[in-house]
Amino acid sequence: MSDPNGATQLTKKDFVSDQEIKWCPGCGDYAILATMQKVLPDLGIPREKFVLVSGIGCSSRFPYYMNTYGFHTIHGRAPAFASGLKAARPDLSVWVITGDGDGLSIGGNHLIHVMRRNVNVNVILFNNRIYGLTKGQYSPTSEIGKITKSSPMGSVEPPFNPTSLALAAGASFVARSIDREPKHLAQVLARAARHEGVSFVEVLQNCNVFNDGAFEHITAKPTKADQQLVLEHGQPMLFGANRDRGIRLRSYTPEVVQVGEGGVPESELLVHDEHAEEPVLAELLSRCIYPAFPTPMGILRDVERPIYDVRVQEQIGEAQAKSGVGDEATLDALLSSGATWVVD
Repeated sequence: MSDPNGATQLTKKDFVSDQEIKWCPGCGDYAILATMQKVLPDLGIPREKFVLVSGIGCSSRFPYYMNTYGFHTIHGRAPAFASGLKAARPDLSVWVITGDGDGLSIGGNHLIHVMRRNVNVNVILFNNRIYGLTKGQYSPTSEIGKITKSSPMGSVEPPFNPTSLALAAGASFVARSIDREPKHLAQVLARAARHEGVSFVEVLQNCNVFNDGAFEHITAKPTKADQQLVLEHGQPMLFGANRDRGIRLRSYTPEVVQVGEGGVPESELLVHDEHAEEPVLAELLSRCIYPAFPTPMGILRDVERPIYDVRVQEQIGEAQAKSGVGDEATLDALLSSGATWVVD
């Protein structure tokens, strides 16, 4: 199949690998994989330009199941590998696939710095609030009181809030979606892919073996409308089956209010602005958590910032313009210059 310009139009089948998928039946990872395979063909990027980089965990098997280039690296270090790759090959579309354990525990340091630097990569963090691959220990996003194999009396630690962490680290694109909303997830991933700079997408994902139903309140039909705040740029923050509830700011604190007859006018509600230069509103939204608030879903922030790999390439260009491209002899002379010594 070709487009009017003669280029081959990729399809989902082009991104399906021949590897046997080894996730548990019913895992939310299947839905994320299927959505990615539908989104990437529509980006207008040649398949050989895609690279998926992962660490360790159930989500980190992702590169095997995508018919693209990929690296299955070491625990928590995927952002470091991806940063080096993007700096060396800025023409590639680089995706970091990580989980709440891989990305927020051993990989926390690498994750915050890829966002601080604004490396032009897409970070997709699968958050199931549990360690799945190692059989059900509590993770950095598990709620207080979570009873697991490693916390038999309940976790005493407050959990990380991934979107708050991303915003605090300076990520220029921050979003949240969920495995059971493929249409919404596809829209968010497409926006992330087209963003210039780092994009961070938290995907709420069900682990039906070790943490089944962790996000049931967000996805179940009886409660979904009251528990999801679907964000739309330039629109007031309304939710509920009848869209008669909203979020208002009062004394610097967000609150849920009734809208319309017997409540407040819609004009008093917060209006979403994903392009606000300062992430104050996005920070407020990231801290709207269940059960006091509906969970914000969609793009929290999308702004322009200087891009790390672009600036690196600019510096290389300046150095080459000043000193020349160099060759083996130039490198040998550089290594042999200055204070050198010989060890007998």
